[in-house]
Amino acid sequence: MYLEYIDPGSQFNGDIIIIDMGLQFPEDNMPGIDYIIPNVKSLIPKKRKIRGILITHAHMDHIGGIPYLMRELGHQIPIFGTDLTLAIIAKRQEEFRTGSNGELNLQEVSNDTKLDLGAFQIEFFGVSHNIPGSLGVVAHTPIGTLAHTGDFKIDIRSSIAGVTELDKLKRLGDDGVLLLMSDSTNAKEPGRQFSEVEIQHEMEDIIKNAPGRLIIGTFASLLGRLNEIIQLAEKHDKRVAVDGRSMRTNIEIASRLGYMKINPAIMIDPTEVKDFPKNKIIILVTGAQGEENAVLMRIVSKRHKVLKIESGDTVVFSSSVIPGNERQVQYLTDKLYRDGADVINYRMLDIHAGGHAKQEDLKLLIQTVRPKYLMPIEGNHSFLKIHAKVALDAGMKRENIVIADNGQIVEASRDRVAKTNEFVPANYVMVDGLGVGDVQEVVLRDRQMLAGDGIFVVIAVVDSQTGKVRGSPDIISRGFVYLRESKELLFQARQVTKRIIEDATSNMHPVNWEWVKDNLRDKLGQFLFSKTERRPMVLPVVIEV
Repeated sequence: MYLEYIDPGSQFNGDIIIIDMGLQFPEDNMPGIDYIIPNVKSLIPKKRKIRGILITHAHMDHIGGIPYLMRELGHQIPIFGTDLTLAIIAKRQEEFRTGSNGELNLQEVSNDTKLDLGAFQIEFFGVSHNIPGSLGVVAHTPIGTLAHTGDFKIDIRSSIAGVTELDKLKRLGDDGVLLLMSDSTNAKEPGRQFSEVEIQHEMEDIIKNAPGRLIIGTFASLLGRLNEIIQLAEKHDKRVAVDGRSMRTNIEIASRLGYMKINPAIMIDPTEVKDFPKNKIIILVTGAQGEENAVLMRIVSKRHKVLKIESGDTVVFSSSVIPGNERQVQYLTDKLYRDGADVINYRMLDIHAGGHAKQEDLKLLIQTVRPKYLMPIEGNHSFLKIHAKVALDAGMKRENIVIADNGQIVEASRDRVAKTNEFVPANYVMVDGLGVGDVQEVVLRDRQMLAGDGIFVVIAVVDSQTGKVRGSPDIISRGFVYLRESKELLFQARQVTKRIIEDATSNMHPVNWEWVKDNLRDKLGQFLFSKTERRPMVLPVVIEV
C-alpha cells in the first residue's frame, strides 16, 4: 500500500510513503512459481518522491518483496522498522546480494519514534502480533490523520509478542482520526483472540508429560511461542534441537537482540538427539503447514538425514491451518499416525494463539480509535465485507466504510474518503527462480496444461520438393498416455500426422511451413481429444530435407 499527497499548490505535492513491501505465496494453480510480488509500475515514474518505506513487522507477506522491488525503486529510499524487523530484512538481503545491486538504507524506529517525511508526520504505536517488534503506523497529513494497524490483535498482557497500546490509540482517537485502515485477516472469527499467556498452561502440560520425544511444528516467525517452549524445556530439564534454516536464523537474531534469553546448555544439534533419553528431547521444526521441503515433511517422508518418526513420539502442530493447506496437513497427520506417533493440534487443546484480531477485538479497536472512516484491509474480499458488518455493529455508518479492490485508488480529503473508478496496475508479478515478471499468464497456462494433460511431441521428416512425409513420424509423450499400452493410438496418430501434412502441402507452392505446423498442432490435438477426452500440449516438429 502507498499513500500519495496531491496538492499542486504545496511544496509537498506528490510526496509518497509506502507501508510494507511483502510477497504472496503461489496458489495451487501456479506450477513452478516461487513467489508473487506487488506490481510497482505506477510508482517507478514517481520514485524520486518516495519519502520512506514503513515496515510494520518482519513477516514475509510484509517484507518479502524488498529484495526484488528495491532494485526498481532505488536503494537510497529509507526503510523504517524496529530492530528485529530490520535485522531480518538485512539477513534476507544477504541471500539476494548477487542480484540486489546495492545496500539497503535501513533506519531503526520504535513505538516512540516520530518522523518528518514531507507531507507526512509519522508516529507509531505498538501492537501485539506473533512476532516481536510489530508496529502500527499513524500518518498526520494536512487533510487529517490516517492510521494503519498492520497485523495485530488486542493483547495488553506483556509478552515477547508485544502489547497493543490501547492508551495511545485512545489519545489518537481523542485528537481525531479521519481514516482507520484495519487488519481483516480474522474478521470472520467471532469472539476475542487468545493471548500467548493463555496457552502456556496447556503447552507446559504437554512438555512436562510427554512420554517420548516431543516434536513441535510451528512457524519460524512465532518467536514468542518458540521462546515459551525453550523456557519450559529448561524448567523441566529437557534438551531442545532446532531444525529449519529460517527458524534457526530467527532465533539467533532474536537472541542477539535480547528478545529471547536462551540457556545454551539446553540447546543441542539434531545429530545429538540420539544421545539423550527420549522423554528429555524436544525438537522444534518448521513445516506445520505440510510444506513439501520443510523439515517436518522431510522427517515424515524419510528424506531427513538424521531424524525419523519413531513409535511413541508426540507431534504437536502449534499453529492453525492456513486455508488451502488442509490437504497437505491431513496427509502429514495420517502419515504420523501410521508411523506410530501421537498428534496434538490446536483443535484438541489451546496450543495456538493467532496473531490477528477477531470480531470483538476489531470492535474494541473501532470504539477506541473512533475514526470517521474505516477501510478494511488485508484479507480476502469476503473478509473485508465481514469486517464492514462488524464495524456496523460497533456503531459506524455504512456510508463511512470503504471497501476497495486491489489496485483501486481511494481519494481522501478533509471531509470525505471514497473509492474512485481509477486503478493502478495490480496484476500478479511472478517470481520464478531468477526470473522476475518474465512468467506471464500465457506461460502459466502452458504449465497448467502440461500439469493437467501432459505433452505430445510429433517429429516428421518431410521432403521439401514433394511435400511427402519420409518414413514414420516419431512420437514422444510425457504425462499423456503410457506409450507401451497405447500402440494403436500412436499408430493412428502417425497416420493422421502424415495425412495432415501431405494434405496441407499438396497444393501450396511455396510451402508455408509455419502454417503447416500450426495446422498440424490444431488438428492432431482435436484427434487426440476425440480418442481420449484429454488435450495434451501438442508440439509439432517438421524437418525439411
